[in-house]
Amino acid sequence: MANLNGFNANEVDPNPGFDPIPAGKYVAIIVASEMKPTRKGNGEYLKFEFDILDGQYKGRKVWDQLTIKHPNPLTVDIAQGTLSAICHAVGVMTPNDSAELHNLPLMITVGLEKRSDNGELKNVIKGYSKRDAGSGAVGAAAASGPGSTPPWARK
Repeated sequence: MANLNGFNANEVDPNPGFDPIPAGKYVAIIVASEMKPTRKGNGEYLKFEFDILDGQYKGRKVWDQLTIKHPNPLTVDIAQGTLSAICHAVGVMTPNDSAELHNLPLMITVGLEKRSDNGELKNVIKGYSKRDAGSGAVGAAAASGPGSTPPWARK
């Protein structure tokens, strides 16, 4: 049991829940990171929490985790490559702590995948890149529809 100190649901709007954001490119920042043990206890992963900065999905969160320590070297190589992409995107090439990557804008490519436990869609981060100077139209990918390339991302 937990003491709710007189909480009154009549005074608070209910949370409507959140569907995943549409696949696309978004400007975001890392707002939190922490190292956690893997489920099997044979390694560690670095969990990142991102906030979307602008557009229709401003304030929404997405997460990624990189298995930095693991007995499988391929798993570690993939995680280190992804961490390198994040470092290049934010311009911090030799961080001593993951907090050095926080609050620096970068472009994230968000995709959708089905969850293995219930088949519902969830967001996954597919890639990282530098924030484009003309990327003020965050969320344009969502407004244009899934799978479309927003005008500011076209070359």
